[in-house]
Amino acid sequence: MLGKFKAATVQTSAVYFDIEATIDKACKLIAEAASNGAELVAFPEVFICAYPYWNWIMNPVQGSKWFKKLYENSISVDDPRLQKLFDAARLHNINVVIGINEKDKRKTGTIYNTNLIISNEGQLLGRHRKLVPTWAEKLTWTGGDGSSLKVYDTSVGPLGTLACGENTNTLARFALISQGELIHIANYISLPVAPVDYNMAEAIKIRAAAHSFEGKLYTIISCSTINEDIIKLFEEENPECRNLFKRENSAFSGFIDPNGQVIGEPLIDKEGIAYAEIDLSACIQPKQMHDILGHYNRFDIFDFKVNTTPQMPAHFYETTEEQDNIKNQTYGN
Repeated sequence: MLGKFKAATVQTSAVYFDIEATIDKACKLIAEAASNGAELVAFPEVFICAYPYWNWIMNPVQGSKWFKKLYENSISVDDPRLQKLFDAARLHNINVVIGINEKDKRKTGTIYNTNLIISNEGQLLGRHRKLVPTWAEKLTWTGGDGSSLKVYDTSVGPLGTLACGENTNTLARFALISQGELIHIANYISLPVAPVDYNMAEAIKIRAAAHSFEGKLYTIISCSTINEDIIKLFEEENPECRNLFKRENSAFSGFIDPNGQVIGEPLIDKEGIAYAEIDLSACIQPKQMHDILGHYNRFDIFDFKVNTTPQMPAHFYETTEEQDNIKNQTYGN
């Protein structure tokens, strides 16, 4: 049965380079959202606990020291400090999607842009690693693989997520739609350093509307903001960044319905929590017009394949005793 629920989306800034303080901030916002009746809350991209703005305002050599600092303030998915988030989700009976800078313990210096999907029972359902870092982000993050391109069964419905610019990737979005996604979490960062003719808030809304309209589903958008502490941090390196970071229309958080329309009151630039009532049964009727999983597609013409095999840096093979004997006879060892 496709039900109704209240959703929340957070637009705020991280406590930059402070994992514990940012987790505490997230837990307070989880409690606030739940107290207002939300059963799902979305947080911004890499909310725990920093976005690499230095890639946009410094050259790679100048930004190198910041990369090291970010790695030192990244977190693995089995880090016990994340337990506070899991406990908050369980305590308040709310599903949570939140972005982190994820470190892989086996790959020193490697960072992924990752979204965590946490159930209302406090269980980590999964993680999505951003497939392709966007533009200057390639100086910081490694891309994920198809193993995390999944839709999760949650208490509110089938949920998928993509981070920031990968919401532009038509094939990634279709991969989620094809798995029955009805709730899409698209999280972003405020990007006032974009080219002057680029309206970040409008670009976010366009991408979300396209996905919702094509898939006949709900998109929930969560975007970060840039506070005074972040500005002061980088102002020491680049005095021009204050003017850059104050640019308007750099953040948009809100909700898009299955017809591609904004519902509720979105947040543009300002901090806060936005709410909307979600009715998944509203995903049905629009499918009569465009069902790209059914009558409005031609799978006899199009053949879309997704590689969900986890990509490893090396594959190690053990040979049997019989294979070793053959090898020795062949090569005279």
